[in-house]
Amino acid sequence: MPRRKPAQPASSYLRQSIASAAARLMAEDGIGDYGQAKRKAARNLGMGDGEALPSNEEVAAELRAYQALFQDEEQTERLRELRQTALEAMEFLAEFRPYLTGAVLDGTAGRYAQVEIEVFADSAKDVEIFLLSRNISYEVAPNRQQGPDAPETRLRLDWGDAGILLSIYPFQAERRQKAGSHPGRARAEAVAALLAG
Repeated sequence: MPRRKPAQPASSYLRQSIASAAARLMAEDGIGDYGQAKRKAARNLGMGDGEALPSNEEVAAELRAYQALFQDEEQTERLRELRQTALEAMEFLAEFRPYLTGAVLDGTAGRYAQVEIEVFADSAKDVEIFLLSRNISYEVAPNRQQGPDAPETRLRLDWGDAGILLSIYPFQAERRQKAGSHPGRARAEAVAALLAG
């Protein structure tokens, strides 16, 4: 008599369902925030916000699977274009020690993704003056992060066909983040290697 697989616990099934629905929202509707996608997915499935929410890693795994299945060629081309844009912007912003972060770095960037770059300066005004003196238009973006690891300012730049979200930190924050070895960041050389590979 064949052995039956043990039934998946209900909470595990709910987490999986929310992760799949959140991934679909991120891929198709352009939601870029994991928390927002998970909460909306939970509501769409008739569950409360705090009920069995999956981790960002679980959603990212589902997002990669969804993109591979339904958006493979489109997503691959878009990711290459966004990484090229990121590299150009990072070279332009070189004096502010830029790092690429987010979906463009981790490979989950889709149709509506923007390039997320962290820079470091004595003051956010230094970056703003740098942009203005080079006729780069920008607008101040909402800064929802709080606490010591939050950026000083966030700017949204128009950069060709892609939007760039620039998070500006004080110089000492780079040393703090290096000490903690932040795995979700890459310098321009690493982005160039991703493009070459």
